[in-house]
Amino acid sequence: MKHILATAAATLLAVTTGLALAPSAGAAECPSGNFCVWQEAGFGGQRANWSGDDGWWESWISDTDSSWANHGISGPGIKDHVRVYENAWQGGGMTLCLAPGQEVGYNGAANDRGDSHIWATGC
Repeated sequence: MKHILATAAATLLAVTTGLALAPSAGAAECPSGNFCVWQEAGFGGQRANWSGDDGWWESWISDTDSSWANHGISGPGIKDHVRVYENAWQGGGMTLCLAPGQEVGYNGAANDRGDSHIWATGC
């Protein structure tokens, strides 16, 4: 009986450890240190990425944003959150705010509304 329990525990540990180390199937391809935006939900279509603020997104991505990823660098005093706004130069309302490492494959309230963004110390 002890042997069966030990084998079962070892198997469970191996399976859960393997799951913890496996990369996420839905992980977005976004360079380290960047904020990325895709035209399609689920990180599809064309991607734009920035390492700094942008007060006026290019016309091809402006108001066509459907998924987002914050792969910014985090640390004490570093602006590591990304605030997305519905108008140029951070005007209008904030449509989305992403914490460091956060990826959003789709958000109906923010979909096709982004025009600019800034890096900030919080949401």
